[in-house]
Amino acid sequence: MSEILQTCTIRVSFGDCDPAGIVYYPNHFRWFDATFHALLQRFGGHAAVSRKLGSIGIGLIEVGGAFRAPAEDGDALVLTARLVEWREKTLRIAYEGRIDDRLTVEGFEVRGLFIREDGRLRAGRMAPLREMLEAGAGKAYA
Repeated sequence: MSEILQTCTIRVSFGDCDPAGIVYYPNHFRWFDATFHALLQRFGGHAAVSRKLGSIGIGLIEVGGAFRAPAEDGDALVLTARLVEWREKTLRIAYEGRIDDRLTVEGFEVRGLFIREDGRLRAGRMAPLREMLEAGAGKAYA
């Protein structure tokens, strides 16, 4: 099994920062989400993957972050997502953000594959998503 990962570089801009001149913390969560969706683009994007799996989406169940060092206007934040834990109905994604060799943020998301069954929204099995992603794994995409 190949490691599944995605790397994105975010150029921090003035608009990403708070009055102290450092990244306003919710932007990190926005970038986590964008990095996950960049991974799905390798397979046609979120909507295409969801259709193929018969789901209505791959939704967020839990999220967290630890802010280790500030990121400022002009910094190039390299954010890496790793798919680290597959369970029957959830996937845990670990994120690490660096500016050069300095760790700036660590975080995680827990996502589920949501399906409609008997008129209700339910958690679907993650095995089909895992099979799809592992079949396309093997290298990082920037």
